[in-house]
Amino acid sequence: MAEGIGAVNTLLRGPDGSYSGFNTDCTAALDAIEEGLKTPLAGRTVVVVGAGGAGRAIAFGAANRGAKVVIANRNFERAQNLASTVGGHAVEWSVLQSGGVKGDVLANTTSLGMFPEVGDTPVPANALKCFSLVFDAVYNPLETRLLREAKAAGALTVDGLQMFIGQAAEQFRIFTGSDPPVDLMRTKVLTSLT
Repeated sequence: MAEGIGAVNTLLRGPDGSYSGFNTDCTAALDAIEEGLKTPLAGRTVVVVGAGGAGRAIAFGAANRGAKVVIANRNFERAQNLASTVGGHAVEWSVLQSGGVKGDVLANTTSLGMFPEVGDTPVPANALKCFSLVFDAVYNPLETRLLREAKAAGALTVDGLQMFIGQAAEQFRIFTGSDPPVDLMRTKVLTSLT
């Protein structure tokens, strides 16, 4: 999966000195989304906003789990390139902004709405009624404008903290072979953010 995504965030050195690379963002984000939906992504439509590293991870992972993938990015050529790589399709940024894109999940992987630019949002409120669940990879602030407006539109929401903790927990498993102390990790992160 990491090879397809083209990015790793975890390296594990083997006994022979060789390295294995992992992308824990992918698993963490998709597990958080499926937990929020209370159902697998297979057969669902996932609209990924952004075509950078996190966008690639979620697009590859969603396609791997059997979802239909739609990519929206401010640079349409980048959206097209990622969409063709994962067997999805790309939409113009303006079409997403106007509410012309519908899906089960909207996954924001851009930095829009991140501290200190907390007033920014990648998708206007009037377009959020088109989605059952909205995921935002941003975790500072925990509740972004995107998530507040998605809740107001009646969508389920998943914040970026779930991905942040999930990827760290997966790294812990890779490095130690043990189950991570997820509750302790969550407490430490929340303490550092407040």
